[in-house]
Amino acid sequence: MFTKILIANRGEIAVRIIKTCRRMGIATVVVYSEADADSMAVEMADESVFIGGSPAAESYLVADKIVAACRATGAQAVHPGFGFLSENAGFAKRLADEGIVFIGPNPKAIEAMGDKIESKKFAAKAGVSTVPGHVGEIDDVAHALKIAADIGYPVMIKASAGGGGKGIRVAWNQQDVEEGFPAVRAEAKASFGDDRIFIEKFIESPRHIEIQVLGDKHGNVVHLFERECSIQRRNQKVIEEAPSPLLDEATRAAMGAQAVALAQAVNYDSAGTVEFVAGQDKSFFFLEMNTRLQVEHPVTELITGVDLVEQMIRVAYGEKLAFQQSDLSINGWAIESRIYAEDPYRGFLPSIGRLVRYSPPHEGEAGAAKVRNDAGVREGDEISMFYDPMISKLSTWGPDRKGAIAAMGRALEDFHIEGLGQNIPFLAAVMDQERFVSGKLSTNYIKDEFPDGFHGVEPTAAQRDLMAATACAMHRRLTARSAPQLVREEWVVIAGPDHRKVRVTNGGDHVTVAFEDGRALQLTEINWRPGLPLFKAKLDGRPFTASVKPAAEGFMIRHRAALAHVLVLTPRSAELHQKLPPKQAADTSKMILSPMPGLVVSLDVEPGQTVQAGQAVAVVEAMKMQNIIRAEREGVVKTVGPKAGDSVAADEVLVEFA
Repeated sequence: MFTKILIANRGEIAVRIIKTCRRMGIATVVVYSEADADSMAVEMADESVFIGGSPAAESYLVADKIVAACRATGAQAVHPGFGFLSENAGFAKRLADEGIVFIGPNPKAIEAMGDKIESKKFAAKAGVSTVPGHVGEIDDVAHALKIAADIGYPVMIKASAGGGGKGIRVAWNQQDVEEGFPAVRAEAKASFGDDRIFIEKFIESPRHIEIQVLGDKHGNVVHLFERECSIQRRNQKVIEEAPSPLLDEATRAAMGAQAVALAQAVNYDSAGTVEFVAGQDKSFFFLEMNTRLQVEHPVTELITGVDLVEQMIRVAYGEKLAFQQSDLSINGWAIESRIYAEDPYRGFLPSIGRLVRYSPPHEGEAGAAKVRNDAGVREGDEISMFYDPMISKLSTWGPDRKGAIAAMGRALEDFHIEGLGQNIPFLAAVMDQERFVSGKLSTNYIKDEFPDGFHGVEPTAAQRDLMAATACAMHRRLTARSAPQLVREEWVVIAGPDHRKVRVTNGGDHVTVAFEDGRALQLTEINWRPGLPLFKAKLDGRPFTASVKPAAEGFMIRHRAALAHVLVLTPRSAELHQKLPPKQAADTSKMILSPMPGLVVSLDVEPGQTVQAGQAVAVVEAMKMQNIIRAEREGVVKTVGPKAGDSVAADEVLVEFA
């Protein structure tokens, strides 16, 4: 077995590979860029090698620097993780020429299936049904417009070397192609060092199902069943699960057999994923093959008990697979939620900054369920603009889908982050939706369920009770500490339009909150003291966690996706509170603000110019994604703030109208 492996990646996947290598007794080396000098992966690895500037094109995408690091440390093999050079056949060949083992498929398999243009050509020759489209490179915008018109809108513009949701745009009309094609090409170049683009028909309301395959160098290939990845936003997966709630045993077997046949046809000899578009009627056809480890591999590991990273290492060393297809089976259900540094309340735009607080849920057994959190960050680390916005991948396992969903909901309650925007409330909202629980999924799910974006959800009746009880318990504890003479039982709880009289009593190890309608709630096992951001307790015997922080006269309390400003007042104070005038929001109607921190790629208007509603006025790049900023209304430009090449903060004025 290898004695030392170099990991040519960063973040959570580097940490995840290190953990498996430690268990196998293999020493690890990580390479790192300027931005990752103090990263968790660098701290955990046995050795680390600096390879250049923060942009990936200056570090993680430079094969010469990876090879030099192997030479300097004596690493015998390279695990590329996912993204960067993981699907680069030239890199795999270079390592072979240098006598270094590539922990991934052979270069010919990467060339045949890793390149999305070539994979479609190969699949067509093999008689595999593929999505209609133009199988070949596209020269420029004019060429793209002609192809899109021939195929028929909507179409999908995709980077040939793409992955992870990067380098993809859906075009519904000619204007979308004109704006989207150069943006996709720029993203592809920045993310993968390859700006080749292709276009295919966009299938509306499909389901995205992928089959995990694993092959060795002795001709053996198996599949490890499917993952459903239909919950996507901007073509980037957000929630994945295994198995799929759509498939029956016959469909599962057919998809698995087709995936294995495709892998065998190219002598595939590592972990890889064959992706399918599936209809609600269980029809399916080949979309593409990812010749690498997938971000969502933990859910497959949770239902099969197979460590895919370990298998990749063993296969690369030349070992035969230690199991056959008949040895594999599905045990339970697993769900993965991707925790992103983004602000769901501002259109999910990237959020850059420091993790002032980072407190993930406890990993391991959680009753009948299990919790796993794959992360590459710690409290105090910074999420930079140079890489994708992933903070961690939270996975839960349950004996069935209902149990896995329930475990995920509780784990999201226990996950606390401060310092930047994050999507935990949104993920919690999805877990609580009846449609998600029913398994009626499609890649349009987020667009269908949140057509106007995410703005939180209104508290349910049960959540209003929970928030009221939590606020009363916190208020009583604070009052008893700072002014015990003011402790009383009669209070009024206000949350928005909701005004309720309550009686709060303390029974030593519990707090009872009685409402005027005769109901009484009991909080027990309270785990909170002033200053803590999480309130943990049992409400009538059921455990819960709420995010809490002080606010004027009360508390901001969030339970899952519901947020409320809750006040606990004396009856007289509550009466006066109703007479206060509402606070007026600042008028920004004559301004276009940057919705995120990032780099201005272009600012396409000038003073005196008349701008129409919907017109693109600027392009701001953050985390390898180019975001087109549009005017929300017609107006004449008065002033322009930054210029191309400038860095901007969130809410910085880009354009002001007269």
